[in-house]
Amino acid sequence: MQYHEIVQQLRQAFPQPVSDLVHDSYFVTTVLRVLDQVDAMKSRAPLLGKPEELDYNAARLQRIPSGPQSLESVASQLVRRLSGMFIWGHPRSQNNVVPSPTIPGILGGLLPSIYNPNLCSDESSRGVAVAEVETIAMTADLVGYDAATAGGVFTFGGTGTLLYAARIGLEKCCPGTKSRGISGSPVVICSDRAHYACLTVANWLGLGEDNVVRIPTSDDNEMFPCLLESEMKRLLEEGRPIACIVATMGTTDAFGLDDLQAIRNIRDELTEQYHLDYTPHLHADAVIGWAWSVFNGYDFGTNPLGFPHRTVRALAGTHRRMRHLGLSDSLGIDYHKTGFAPYISSAFLCRDAADLQLIARSPSSTPYLFQSGEYHPGRYTLETTRSGSGPMSALANLLLFGRDGLRSLLGHLVGMAETLREHLEGSASTTVLNGGNFGSVTLFRVYPDGVDTFNMPRREMEDFSAREQLLAHNDYNRRIFQLIQHRALHGEGVVLSLTDCYRYSKHGDPVVALKSYIMSPFSEEKYVDFVLQSIWKARQRLQETGG
Repeated sequence: MQYHEIVQQLRQAFPQPVSDLVHDSYFVTTVLRVLDQVDAMKSRAPLLGKPEELDYNAARLQRIPSGPQSLESVASQLVRRLSGMFIWGHPRSQNNVVPSPTIPGILGGLLPSIYNPNLCSDESSRGVAVAEVETIAMTADLVGYDAATAGGVFTFGGTGTLLYAARIGLEKCCPGTKSRGISGSPVVICSDRAHYACLTVANWLGLGEDNVVRIPTSDDNEMFPCLLESEMKRLLEEGRPIACIVATMGTTDAFGLDDLQAIRNIRDELTEQYHLDYTPHLHADAVIGWAWSVFNGYDFGTNPLGFPHRTVRALAGTHRRMRHLGLSDSLGIDYHKTGFAPYISSAFLCRDAADLQLIARSPSSTPYLFQSGEYHPGRYTLETTRSGSGPMSALANLLLFGRDGLRSLLGHLVGMAETLREHLEGSASTTVLNGGNFGSVTLFRVYPDGVDTFNMPRREMEDFSAREQLLAHNDYNRRIFQLIQHRALHGEGVVLSLTDCYRYSKHGDPVVALKSYIMSPFSEEKYVDFVLQSIWKARQRLQETGG
């Protein structure tokens, strides 16, 4: 076959640039057939198709074919790759903070995939660039920034938002870093429960992981402000520049919330006390917690949406911290978590858009870009090419939900988590670990018969004489998780997750915990019972095998 014949054949695999009713229908029909194939893989189980052994050795032997394959053949091969995939929207899927995308959110990802806008500039993205600005403005107003002066960009994930914050903070504390490099051994400060992305950012920026200063946290997983203050004083007296203070507004495991208002007050007081010629950058890592900003202005007393009393208490408990997000200099947001958008939809927001100019490139470095239009974020973004899918999906969901829609979804998820906690607290064999944190995530430990679950968790954390019991119960919880996971992979029970270190005990050992992260809008109380049933069956299995 000659090349021109191959090209002619391949043209049928592209969306036509000029409307062609026959081919347009073929495009739509192909998509529908693919969706039908995926839909046929659904069952009552929380996964697509059947679990399969993942053969990476065979995958490494694969090579590109010598000639073209048909679109239908390729589509079927892609669908097969989804076999065994957990369905995150299934009410029995409670594995980490992975939501089911909404239909508008999916469309927000699909449309840019067809026409490929590049958010480097409005030259190459047109109205999709406007969508980014709209979404940033809506969210800025939601969290308490002045939308008229705030700014932001979508980026490659939560780590990307932290990277922007630390990079801007470096330029504030060490002006000229972008041209001369890092000097003066600057530090990043965060809690000891902060996301490991803080270490990643320090590594990739060349700050060094040893220059991440971690502040101890309380049993409720929030930074001790008094220890932050004393550590900042020590650093400043040593002449160490503080590039960024990271307040974690929703830890990944337990949904712990730092006291952002107290951190801001300490930062401002020490800036004045030590006569600093810069203000340490304060970043709120709110990639999970940002969504609770929709409760700004909500009357918890009259409770117009009618949430149950325990749910109202949990929502208000989170809001007492989240209402201060506007005090941060910047914040990170993952719409693909508590915004129910597809991956990847993350945004970095600045209270003052001028901060983004601190990391801007010189116009002379990009002579072949920005020849027209007025919106050119490619001048200061880490990425040159940025997909339009993130802002389009996020915008779709903000429009779909509105304040009351997102309030209702979050309230429902938190209510289901509170119901689960109530069941776990009422069981003689389980203990909730993050009872003072009020998200939709529940961390808990399972114990064998004969253990005093009222006193054992405290003893494991504080009493060195209980160290052997702590380690034995860590192993017990891992085995419980493995049994639950095995059943889940075969379509039975629930999909939970495990953390190898909820916290460290006072004698330095990690505390293993099982984790339920309720994110499905289809969750109901009957599915909470599945968690208890899965735990009971796993415990029973261990008893039968002498575990």
